[in-house]
Amino acid sequence: MIPASAASAERAEKAERRRRQVRRGAYLLPSLFTIGNILLGFYAIVIGLRVIGLRAGGILPKDQHPTEIHFGFELAAALVFAAAILDAMDGRIARLTGTESDFGKEYDSLADVFTFGVVPALLTYLWGLYEWDRVGWLVPFFYLVCTATRLARFNVQTRVVDSRFFVGLPAPAAAGTICSILFFSPDSEWREWMQLLMLVALLLIGSLMVSTFRYTSFKKIDLKKRWSFRAIIPVAAIILVVVFEPRATFLAISVLFVLHCSSFVLRVADGQGNTRSTARRT
Repeated sequence: MIPASAASAERAEKAERRRRQVRRGAYLLPSLFTIGNILLGFYAIVIGLRVIGLRAGGILPKDQHPTEIHFGFELAAALVFAAAILDAMDGRIARLTGTESDFGKEYDSLADVFTFGVVPALLTYLWGLYEWDRVGWLVPFFYLVCTATRLARFNVQTRVVDSRFFVGLPAPAAAGTICSILFFSPDSEWREWMQLLMLVALLLIGSLMVSTFRYTSFKKIDLKKRWSFRAIIPVAAIILVVVFEPRATFLAISVLFVLHCSSFVLRVADGQGNTRSTARRT
């Protein structure tokens, strides 16, 4: 017969072992979302290459559906949107489970450079910028460098900057804006000026990423608190608009988020001006 003290010690040891296993799984969970982020980005590139192969003719298997030429970049852009959702979830899950680590932060940043830097840059080139010769790849390269710079700066400023704001346009939002143009016009020949618009967008969005403009991080939103039933109305309206006009809606949301820093900058400048005028009066 096993003594009671020995049995209790064995039970405690088993419970501790189970807690360690659960803890290891909790640490793995955010990384699984990051891996999903990379997977979606990689498959978006595969789809872009398939479209180029279909355009060239005779490169892909014959069972490929011809509509992929027209909707391939639309699907690739949607995959980047989904990757941005996974990117937002991995950090939140790590904070909720208390499993934040330096490895997770670095891993997430490397994944973001790929999914939100390499993927949009390459997709825009395959989409139609290759027709612009040297400019067609130099401008996407500029965007990629800005993305890497933005993420490197974020890694060294996490303990210094106000967590309510991002300094510079976040990489997922930047990629979402570029891909919203692809989603809006998956065929670059739909409008002759779309390629020029894409070049300007890459330069502007890349510059905003490395700027010092502040963008709301939404990290302080408390999802656990009770929300008024009136909040259902605008949410339902947005869902309906997305269902009926997804292309224009995603583009409008992306542009509004990119430009919303302007009102913040104006408010800060106005506040500083009022402070200086008050100081002069006193």
